[in-house]
Amino acid sequence: MKTIIFGGTTEGREQAALALARGESVLVSVTSEYARQFLPEGAACHIGALDEAAMKAWIAAERPERVIDATHPFAVRATQTIRACADALHIPYVRIERAADRHEDWRDAVTWAGNSEEAAALAALCAGNILLTTGSHTLSVYAKVIEPERLFVRVLPTHQALDLCAAAGMVQSHVIAMQGPFSREFNAALYDQLRIRTMVSKDSGQPGGVADKVLPALERGIDVVMIERPKEDKR
Repeated sequence: MKTIIFGGTTEGREQAALALARGESVLVSVTSEYARQFLPEGAACHIGALDEAAMKAWIAAERPERVIDATHPFAVRATQTIRACADALHIPYVRIERAADRHEDWRDAVTWAGNSEEAAALAALCAGNILLTTGSHTLSVYAKVIEPERLFVRVLPTHQALDLCAAAGMVQSHVIAMQGPFSREFNAALYDQLRIRTMVSKDSGQPGGVADKVLPALERGIDVVMIERPKEDKR
């Protein structure tokens, strides 16, 4: 059996390992060379973003028995494209949806935002240093409304992420380029070192380390702005 898996996420790597253990032929699609290095041994890999036409042609050429979508919960457009291609080719589609972190001890203590623009506006109203843990792709949204001297960002250690930081006008010493996951203790030390007063995160579940970011922030009286997870089509 041949399986195509989309996503360099934790779930994507887990699904690849499970399929390989069952003796399946596995082909994983990721968007960067950086993501490839974390895949299990034995998994073939396609690197690079695909638009709908290119994705449909590629899946048709590979002729898998099923397609697994293990992309990030915030990658809404990718999920829509993968599902549309699988449906058009009449190939079984499986969505691996990451469980949300539902710890009641923090969900009512944070400020919720519907999207990056709303989160940036809320963070801009807060005093003191702001740490973004939302990645590099939406960094320009925050840089437009928050003074660079009080904006800090944690991103993946890739050339693409660093280029986006430079394009957004980030202060070089305010860029923390590291690969997670990060422990609660590490996050606490980072908040203390940078004198953070507001932390911005996505509600991406425990594989994204959300609770380990939020709890030490709340313990320090740090304001937390949390971006809600997009609603997925359940059909």
